[in-house]
Amino acid sequence: MTRHCLVLGGARSGKTAFAERLALHAGSRPAYLATADILDHEMRDRVSSHQASRGERFTTIEEPTELSHAILKAGGKHDVILVDCLTLWITNLLIANADVATAVSELCATLVEFHQAKVILVSNEVGLGIVPDNAMARTFRDLAGSAHQRLAEICDDVYFIAAGLPLTMKGDAPPALN
Repeated sequence: MTRHCLVLGGARSGKTAFAERLALHAGSRPAYLATADILDHEMRDRVSSHQASRGERFTTIEEPTELSHAILKAGGKHDVILVDCLTLWITNLLIANADVATAVSELCATLVEFHQAKVILVSNEVGLGIVPDNAMARTFRDLAGSAHQRLAEICDDVYFIAAGLPLTMKGDAPPALN
């Protein structure tokens, strides 16, 4: 049975690097499902840096909003799908005035039924800091927190990354990933 995984952590905590090592350990045909929507030069530079660090090890699939569809499609060709990242996906949905709760429900339903490939979801834990000072930021924090809770419930393994080190929150300890 395929074990889906949720990797949470703060910005620059090492969660993507950990998830990439986990994906390369888990399969021989990994896909990197990128949710970033390039809106400015700074984001373009970040995406280029991520792509350069991955090299040719992953097939990159770019999908900013239709995550469930992209996972289903990638499952036909790949044995592991790394989704980076859910908080960018939620941002893209908010910008598009989409119903985030419905999209998260669709993603959860997809993952429960999806066994063609291991899915590793990466997301920023944004609820550890101060309460945001504006309604939009509080809404974003609340939506991300709700999504994380729902996904943690259905994923077999959940890790929290701090200072590049994984803390197993649920499931099996990560394999040695050198």
